[in-house]
Amino acid sequence: MTLIHALLLGLLQGATEFLPVSSSGHLAIAQYFIDGFNQPGVLFDVVLHCGTLCAVLIYFWQDVRSLLTAPWAKGTEGIERRRLLGLIIAGSVPTAVIGLTFKDLLTSLFHNIPLVCAMLLVTGTLLFLAERWRHGQRQQHQLTLKDALVTGLVQGLAILPGISRSGSTIAALLFRGVDGAVAARFSFLLSMPAVAGAALLSLRDVDGLAAGQLALYLAGGGMAFVSGLLSIHLLMAVVRKRRLAAFALYCWGAGVLFFMLS
Repeated sequence: MTLIHALLLGLLQGATEFLPVSSSGHLAIAQYFIDGFNQPGVLFDVVLHCGTLCAVLIYFWQDVRSLLTAPWAKGTEGIERRRLLGLIIAGSVPTAVIGLTFKDLLTSLFHNIPLVCAMLLVTGTLLFLAERWRHGQRQQHQLTLKDALVTGLVQGLAILPGISRSGSTIAALLFRGVDGAVAARFSFLLSMPAVAGAALLSLRDVDGLAAGQLALYLAGGGMAFVSGLLSIHLLMAVVRKRRLAAFALYCWGAGVLFFMLS
């Protein structure tokens, strides 16, 4: 992998992590077309995800800070902050169970390009249906434990390459009558423990990193951070303006195109 490859993959990760088009699917397809690309486990992918995790931390810093200080907050605001923190913890449980149980199996699927393309078609269908049948305007204080568990389950299944994590979790909340902006915000906050956990699990693969590759990994992560900040802003606008159907068309087109090319 060259520096250009690392930067382009970082750009791709940042642009597609938050837009509902599956960053894992795009990375798997792009890496398939890079001659001789290899990585220990999915270490490079995790480094890129850490870059976009930093983007989430910056963009939603006020929310993150309120969650970190929730245990000591007082009054009705403190109660609501602790409730949201509890929902994020609860939603992280099914994600962790699926990730830990099926990690090796799911990692092996990243090389199955026909499967990735098929999952892009599934992502497109979820987005189309969620946009067409979205209903309700439930706000953050109306989120329930069931909302969190369903979203966490969907996030765990989104480990499949080609299934958009942001797209599928936002779609699940839209189906449950949650407001689009609230759904996107909760989806991003719920992603942080999952990405952090994946990063910790991937530390064991660092020993397999080839000499001189660390700088390339960090460059890719930095690019993912910058492009990720921009794509978060774009997705929030897309969700508010009800434009998810356009990404459904993109996922369908990309799935068919790359299936033919592969």
